Amino acid sequence: MRVARQRVAVGVALGRMGGFRSAQEVYARMRADGSGVSLSTVYRAVRALSQDGAIDALLTAGGETLYRRCSPRRHSHLVCSVCGWAVELDGPDLEGWTSAVAALHGFAEVNRTVELVGVCSSCPARPGDGDGNDSHMAVD
Repeated sequence: MRVARQRVAVGVALGRMGGFRSAQEVYARMRADGSGVSLSTVYRAVRALSQDGAIDALLTAGGETLYRRCSPRRHSHLVCSVCGWAVELDGPDLEGWTSAVAALHGFAEVNRTVELVGVCSSCPARPGDGDGNDSHMAVD
């Protein structure tokens, strides 16, 4: 029973934080809010929630896994490498392509993970851009 409550609490904290967050950020927020949760519990919870499809996991270019509560339907992401803002992408074309490639090579029960990474129009680090604004910046 305790494990389920802790997973729910981690999922709620992640949902309140918005955007993709590390397990350490979730842990710090929960501790600041008065929770007695341990860091290892947060890691176990995000791993389980991710495996269950309740949250999305995103592997950054630096090798860190970030998590976000988002829609339960199958989707991919377009992620800003500067601020972390992400857009969910529906991919009927991607679904078709995935199925066709799998069938061509004799694979079944194929899962896919596609993350498109770039710099959003709101970030000043965008090549050839001026100031930009912070309308999509991740918020703590």
